[in-house]
Amino acid sequence: MLDALKEELWKLHLMLPKEGLVTWTSGNISARDPESGYVVIKPSGVMYDELRPEDHVVLDLEGTVVEGHLKPSSDTASHLYIYRHRPDINGIVHTHSPYATAFAALGRSIPVYLTAIADEFGGPIPCAGFALIGGEEIGRQVVEHIGQSPAVLLKNHGVFTVGKTARAALKAAVMVEDVARTVHLALQLGQPQEIDPEAVAKLHHRYTHVYGQ
Repeated sequence: MLDALKEELWKLHLMLPKEGLVTWTSGNISARDPESGYVVIKPSGVMYDELRPEDHVVLDLEGTVVEGHLKPSSDTASHLYIYRHRPDINGIVHTHSPYATAFAALGRSIPVYLTAIADEFGGPIPCAGFALIGGEEIGRQVVEHIGQSPAVLLKNHGVFTVGKTARAALKAAVMVEDVARTVHLALQLGQPQEIDPEAVAKLHHRYTHVYGQ
């Protein structure tokens, strides 16, 4: 069932440690199949180098396992909450990438200090409140605080990113960590200035409507 989507998720999961976004078994990616509405997600506690496409778990939006021989991620309830409340989203990534999570540890959003932040996120990267793992609470925080951004920090926890596809959500996760690292370095040198909101809007429009092929 959904073998092509499982194969894609397997490849995307291998990118998480490659990009330095996770350690050991932390983090996860899920994808929603637009046709069936089913969600495919990483199994809980499996090492990335041992993960296989067929290990991924298929669920419906209420959390019933449709296919899979392993337990789904401990963040499954939050992923499903986001999908139920955001029909425009078909991919979710969760990481504890170090620089972005350092801002989350402080409960701080990341202001638009860089054109790269304006390009990818269209505004500040917000920070949501604290929530315990295992239920829908993290998902509720994501939905309430992410706004139009593809990324949100979770206080004392980590990063959630979303996209029209799982690949788009992964790109946002990579970019969050990249800009968080640069902002951290800038803050060691002084106090950077935020980019004017009008310029942010123009940069984001150019990046999303003009940039690329």
